[in-house]
Amino acid sequence: MLRKILIGLLSWQALTVSAEEPPVTPASASVAQVVVIPVREQIGKPVLYIVRRGLKEAIERKASMVVLDMKTPGGRADVMLDIMEAMDRFPGVTLTYVNDEAGSAGALIAAVTDEIYFAPNGVMGAAELISGSGADVPEGLKRKMTSYINAKVRALSGSDPRRADVLKAMTSPDFEFKIGDTVLKPAGELLTVTADEATALHGDPATPLLAAGIADNVEALLTAKFGQGNYAITSLEVTWSEQLAVWLSAIAPLMLGLGLLALFIEFKTPGFGVFGIAGIVLLSVVFLSNFVAGLSGHEPMLFFGLGLLLIALELFFFPGTVFMALTGVILMLGSLLWSMADIWPNEPVTISGDLFMQPLVNLGMGLAVAVIGALALMRFLPKGVFWDKMILASSAGRLDVPEVSQTALIGREGVAVTDMYPSGQIEIDGQRHEARVAVGMLDAGQRVVVRAQREFGLLVESVEERA
Repeated sequence: MLRKILIGLLSWQALTVSAEEPPVTPASASVAQVVVIPVREQIGKPVLYIVRRGLKEAIERKASMVVLDMKTPGGRADVMLDIMEAMDRFPGVTLTYVNDEAGSAGALIAAVTDEIYFAPNGVMGAAELISGSGADVPEGLKRKMTSYINAKVRALSGSDPRRADVLKAMTSPDFEFKIGDTVLKPAGELLTVTADEATALHGDPATPLLAAGIADNVEALLTAKFGQGNYAITSLEVTWSEQLAVWLSAIAPLMLGLGLLALFIEFKTPGFGVFGIAGIVLLSVVFLSNFVAGLSGHEPMLFFGLGLLLIALELFFFPGTVFMALTGVILMLGSLLWSMADIWPNEPVTISGDLFMQPLVNLGMGLAVAVIGALALMRFLPKGVFWDKMILASSAGRLDVPEVSQTALIGREGVAVTDMYPSGQIEIDGQRHEARVAVGMLDAGQRVVVRAQREFGLLVESVEERA
């Protein structure tokens, strides 16, 4: 018995990482690129965003290792599964440093990494499924979810049977966990291990229960693995912008709809004013929020900018062509959809429902808000005081709605009472009408002739051009 204890103590000391005694590393060894990603507080969307951003940066840097610097009591199961799948995309070594807590969902995330190290006071475990409010989940649902999560952990963590048993002991209170004749967790409890317990040796041959060693900090751990000066660390932190991205993503459909609605009002009213600016700003916020969250590359930004450019050319230089503005709108909507998709570097883009489902839902909800809002404005507001308040009065005065049918005005001549770029107002027989020039632009005071009636007003052209 004494002999086993001595062997265990010597083996534990060999596994414990010390910053003062790094292993000898050849001077010619190349510098290892290591990305350290903090996993802090409750596991939710902000943690998912920073893990994804860190993994993408590690792939682009060709890093050899990613370290999860973990201090979390747990969190959402759906986010945990997303983080697990994201970790599986990294081609290098993944490592969890339990600093100093990996509870519940954090323990399961740690289990799918290649290596686990502990801080001296680290603890890990107690991963039973509970609801977001802390209440117990119904037994049937708990069994289904626990079975699925355990299978997911086994699939992503490899073929280590002991790690799978340790995780089962952490998630299933009814499971009795023992190695040989030693019961490590009796039935009716959940397993939670300390640093010493996680590195204790069991079995024949003797191997650590769960962790590869103990380190005072991440730097000591990396020094022991690579040698002093043979590694470069890139550390990430959850920034205010990523926290903001979580909030923005929740209201993205509403902002998208309001942005499209504002552009609709801008097209209906003469000139370019507050609604056009508001629409562009709202769509830009929706677009840029996904970059802040770290979910996209830079290509969608080019298409978004190209779409804006085409719409601007249509409005200010080639009014009435329609094709340019329509193409611009398609490019902007497509870039918004692209920016919301979770696309990884150095991987081919596969068109699938999983990749574009949520972005399509957000885009659809935004379009629905815009269409419903536009129909409500067309149906209820044009004859009331609210519409007059929303439309900025032109220098020529307020628009008077004529009593005569606008169809009877086709062929009649009038005068432009506002600049038309390409929309504005004309006056015929003392009454003003909303109009749009068919080709080009007109200055106030020019004579016009009505050529047709459109849904949003009269279509006119210059009398000089007709002559």
